[in-house]
Amino acid sequence: MKILVTGSNGQLGNEMRVLASELTNHNFIFTDVAELDITNRNIVTAFFELHQPDMVVNCAAYTDVNRAESDLEKAELVNATAPKILADCCKANGAKFIHVSTDYVFDGSAHLPYKETDREYPVSAYGTTKYHGEQNIVASGCEYIIIRTCWLYSSFGKNFVKTMASLGASKKELGVVFDQVGTPTYAADLAAAIATIISKTAQDPAAFVKGIYHFSNEGVCSWYDFAVAIMGLYNLSCRIKPIHTEEYPTPANRPAYSVLDKAKIKNTFGITIPHWYESLRRCVATLQQA
Repeated sequence: MKILVTGSNGQLGNEMRVLASELTNHNFIFTDVAELDITNRNIVTAFFELHQPDMVVNCAAYTDVNRAESDLEKAELVNATAPKILADCCKANGAKFIHVSTDYVFDGSAHLPYKETDREYPVSAYGTTKYHGEQNIVASGCEYIIIRTCWLYSSFGKNFVKTMASLGASKKELGVVFDQVGTPTYAADLAAAIATIISKTAQDPAAFVKGIYHFSNEGVCSWYDFAVAIMGLYNLSCRIKPIHTEEYPTPANRPAYSVLDKAKIKNTFGITIPHWYESLRRCVATLQQA
């Protein structure tokens, strides 16, 4: 199977590169904006005609949540228009489409883990543009799987784990919000889940069950708990002070509750998901080895 991976220089895209070395039965085409501008319909159409991928995994996104508030046009272009272009090309060429979305399509007012059937209500520009992307994919009529995830981190790129480790090494105390609750997601685990879907689909096309799915690691924590765990794994003495969201104002509103119910993706594809702390430990070990 020929698989096009977009946004391959990001956290998830790089983790897909790592796994591709194990999936030797497939031909992966890794692109980022320099190789393929997914916001340009003519370029994407020509790329499909030339390479004829059987599946597309879209890891590309505008992920600067705060900047999206003032850069809405660019965020909409990358998060909503580009997925529409990819979905339309998948539909026209009979390719399957896996797209990564976000917990930010919800407003965070729930008290139980969000299911795929719960009502979307984004409260930020980023969340709104990602939701528009989901709507465009569904409307395209292509064979799609949309995977919503949250609190993504990796040994690649910029993320909360690396930031906390860097700050913790130079500061005696850091304030981190304790009233935003969710689940950290190791991008390597999400890539492994996508790889499972790819492998099952290659064996049996009917295994590609169209729809929206949720994926994060198991368990629940606050950003404060997450930061404390990072300091512990790095053996840093920096004290983490719990603060309220209102004490750390940002341009974008963030969901106070971002826990996702993962039963659907686990049951549909037979995926086992590690606890967030175990995955964090693996990621820190990888970073320390590097």
